[in-house]
Amino acid sequence: MKISYSWLKQFINTDKTPQEISLILTDIGLEVESLEKVQPIVGGLEGLVIGHVVDCAQHPNADRLRVTKVDVGGEELLQIVCGAPNVAAGQKVVVATVGTTVYPNEGEPFKINKSKIRGEVSEGMICAEDEIGLGASHAGIMVLPEDIQIGIAAKSYFKMEDDFMFEIGLTPNRADAASHLGVARDLAAYLRTSYQMPDVSAFKVANESLNIAVKVEDAVACPRYSSVSISGVTVKSSPDWLKDKLKVIGIRPINNIVDVTNYVLHELGQPLHAFDASQIKGKQVVVKKCVEGTSFTTLDEVERKLSADDLMICNLEEPMCIAGVFGGKNSGVNEQTTTIFLESAYFNAVSVRKTSKRHNLKTDASFRFERGTDPEITVIALKRAALLIQEVAGGEISSAIADHYPVKANPFDVAVSYANIVKLIGQDIPKEEIRGIIVALGIEIVGETAEGLNLKVPPYKVDVTRECDITEEVLRIYGYNNIHIPTKVNASLAFTEKPNKENIQNLIADLLTANGFLEIWCNSLTRASFSKRPEEAVQILNPLSSDLNVMRQSLLQPALESVAYNQNRKNADLKFYEFGKTYHLLEGKYVEKPRLLILVTGAKQSEQWNHVTTPSTFYNLKAAVDAIIGRMGIANYQIEEVKDENFAFGLKYFRGDKPLVTFGAVTAADRKQTDVEKEVFYADFDWAALLDAVKKNTIINKEVPKYPAVRRDLSMLVDKRVTFNELKAIAFKSEKKLVKSVQVFDVYEGNKLPEGKKSYALNFTLQDEEQTLTDKQIDAIMQKIIHNLAQSANAEIRK
Repeated sequence: MKISYSWLKQFINTDKTPQEISLILTDIGLEVESLEKVQPIVGGLEGLVIGHVVDCAQHPNADRLRVTKVDVGGEELLQIVCGAPNVAAGQKVVVATVGTTVYPNEGEPFKINKSKIRGEVSEGMICAEDEIGLGASHAGIMVLPEDIQIGIAAKSYFKMEDDFMFEIGLTPNRADAASHLGVARDLAAYLRTSYQMPDVSAFKVANESLNIAVKVEDAVACPRYSSVSISGVTVKSSPDWLKDKLKVIGIRPINNIVDVTNYVLHELGQPLHAFDASQIKGKQVVVKKCVEGTSFTTLDEVERKLSADDLMICNLEEPMCIAGVFGGKNSGVNEQTTTIFLESAYFNAVSVRKTSKRHNLKTDASFRFERGTDPEITVIALKRAALLIQEVAGGEISSAIADHYPVKANPFDVAVSYANIVKLIGQDIPKEEIRGIIVALGIEIVGETAEGLNLKVPPYKVDVTRECDITEEVLRIYGYNNIHIPTKVNASLAFTEKPNKENIQNLIADLLTANGFLEIWCNSLTRASFSKRPEEAVQILNPLSSDLNVMRQSLLQPALESVAYNQNRKNADLKFYEFGKTYHLLEGKYVEKPRLLILVTGAKQSEQWNHVTTPSTFYNLKAAVDAIIGRMGIANYQIEEVKDENFAFGLKYFRGDKPLVTFGAVTAADRKQTDVEKEVFYADFDWAALLDAVKKNTIINKEVPKYPAVRRDLSMLVDKRVTFNELKAIAFKSEKKLVKSVQVFDVYEGNKLPEGKKSYALNFTLQDEEQTLTDKQIDAIMQKIIHNLAQSANAEIRK
């Protein structure tokens, strides 16, 4: 939610700076995620001044140029070459001085420099309105009234005030703060001051020539419906002040009528809808639910099939609007509209939420209605909007306000105990302070005893209905930072099953972080097109969008989206890991599987002056996989090559029929699906299988061997299909006790080798823990290994 600083100050008189208000709002539960300086037009007219053209002469070397002398209030006149046909001596103009950056309507911003134009020095620029963003005309320079003071900033003359925009991360329970009024109420409660409501006392009915009857058939889905008619309006572009207010909070101006409804929505939190009164057939509005399957075309020109549970705003012949969600194509305001039927209603939150999700429509109106709006503000908002429409579009009020409100919304009755408030907060707060906060929040105290209070909570505080809710309200205004953290911490011992899952996860997370990996948390919701097995997909019944309509079957695709996001922002060298779950529908049951994903792409190391940057490879990923497996103490696993739909190539570590990890290169199809260009390598760990393997580990402590180890190297030719792991297995099978390790230190495939062959260079570490090995023993072991390599792998020893 976006809030304007200057707009907020229309409700509350405060000298607090935007930065101070940002901290206050965050402290009282309206977290400010960003604070941004906003200018009504790009550049904010910075550096532009008002000048006086003292002299204007023909350029000696160009027929269409003039050489002017301009007084901008400095010690000397500026000589400026100008090509505008209307420039003349005696004019007051806008001047961009040397060093000023100009932001035109079209094209890139440019900086004004002192230069020569056809041989004449030019020390600035006399501006046309489109060159500085003040309009669209380029017929000539702007000529200002003669009584303007020379040398003042153009920003001051045009009353261009900078604003600040607060981006607030509004939690779903704070519907009461979804407007400038709502934020001002909270801020006033914290500052112990008052706030001002908009003055609607000028509202006056001129005549009743446009009475449109209203009939509410479903008072449960629509507890209150208020309306008024306005005639003689002129639909056109909004005045600058209105457009500027909306632009600050990211709302695109449309026309003066629609802009007013948007203005009041963000000002008071009450959604409004303006109908073209001439399109209301039968001059009657009916609030009802239509027959299942009724066709209705919305403003986005999409034909939708209505549910029998959708509340609609209809005329006597057809539906005109989905109540609280979206307007219809044919009933909205356009340039030919002269009469307005203005709606201000209170709709049932559950009804709006279900309709919004059913049709996948998210609007500013539905955002507020489905969280709960204020039933008591509909008429105030209606009067406010009607007065603004008269101000910006003319016209007159042509009906009395129709207000269908059969059952008045009552305040919430809540009893609170001082002792319980203190107990929940964990700190003794004076009763006077608690009472003062409650009153400042607009909550009425109707009864008081020494032990507590009886309260009436206004209906707009939809989430404050219990004693604990009142406690939360008191706490956030009192200040979370004012609650002291005790120096004494009490703890109790508890039995934890071994291995401790959290400790192991933290252990591996620390290992990966120490090796340059960054942890990511991706959304568990993703798009159905990512599912490799659609029959196992867990579908979302009411998805937020088509891109978030299933639960993920793999951690890979969301991680690849993170890769694409980073690569598109020139951050191409990435090492990610994520602990998460995948979701599957197996044999009619929903199954969650804990997984660990690690991923590498881009350069192996960041660019440095003293080494050549090389790209990450499969073996960089394998080193990380082996480090994880080794750190968890897992050994005696089998390895096999993997080629399936999930990997371009790769390996699988497994025990029996349980895969521990599968890793390799991401397929081109998966990279294309997420717009990732560079090669990516990833590993998919079955975290449950790893924890199970750790559980079965037995730790054996051994002394450091007294007798030395011996290393022997062998170089051999083998078929290309033969893997290192096959050779390693042969060596260990040849001598189980004395062969301690087998490592590969060189692989060669290329020229001067027989076709279909490759060269391996292996080193073998031999050691006897009870005595020193003799040359005779070593030679016998190596001969046995050589023989078995030749027999089992057709290896040819190179000498």
